[in-house]
Amino acid sequence: MAEIIAKRRLAPQITLYEISAARIAQNARPGQFVILRLSEQGERIPLTIADFDRERGVITIVVQEVGKTTMELARYEPGDHILDLLGPCGTGIEIKQYGRVACVCGGLGAAPIYPKAKALRAAGNEIITFIGAQTAERFVFSEELAAVSSEMHYATDDGSYGHHGFVTDVLRKYLESGRTVDKAIAVGPVPMMKAVCEITKQFDIPTTVSLNAIMVDGTGMCGGCRVTVVGEIKFSCIDGPSFDGHQVDFDELTMRQRFYRQQEQESMQRHVCRLGGIE
Repeated sequence: MAEIIAKRRLAPQITLYEISAARIAQNARPGQFVILRLSEQGERIPLTIADFDRERGVITIVVQEVGKTTMELARYEPGDHILDLLGPCGTGIEIKQYGRVACVCGGLGAAPIYPKAKALRAAGNEIITFIGAQTAERFVFSEELAAVSSEMHYATDDGSYGHHGFVTDVLRKYLESGRTVDKAIAVGPVPMMKAVCEITKQFDIPTTVSLNAIMVDGTGMCGGCRVTVVGEIKFSCIDGPSFDGHQVDFDELTMRQRFYRQQEQESMQRHVCRLGGIE
């Protein structure tokens, strides 16, 4: 069992948790994730490691309340324990000196992109961050990213802060202005990552994405998180979640993300009913 030692609300329905997990913290690398289960009857969900502190033996996760398990986790407080925490899972991204790196993130993607940006900065790269959110109040990890970036570019869907529109619009204008980028990292919703890759491909910029494929066991046995990369089947849990974005079949990934939408909605509705005392 892993103890929650700190909890902080970052934005509406988005919460940061610090969890005591010394062995995971000791071995974690940027880009890896954990598998979490709250109870014996609970589902297993993957959550990216947003930060880790080897000396304290602590990992940080950032969770958005979008389904049954994340809604249950929102009720946990410091001192409560998570039944199962498996990790670090997946493969970390390659950290080396590229030159100028564009880190493009949308929504909750700002949290998992942070350890990558921090490690790349430590390796001698210049970090240019492009961060998007629905509204100004929904930006997360913007201060942390600003601390490791030489430039910050913001976009909001409603125009409440920065560019009014998509963060990919800002990236395109930046590149069309003649600024050069040697590497791009994109983390966020699938449509955003696809759009980033379409832009960077035009400018011949190597691009790494982090795929949030549906996952069950996290060990490569179930095959639920399979994605097609360069025409070959890969498993996000063991081959990824980081892949060459220009080689990913995003249309297939989008379709697979919808497979269990009805079951997810039904599970959440039952959970809400129980909380309200209806069931």
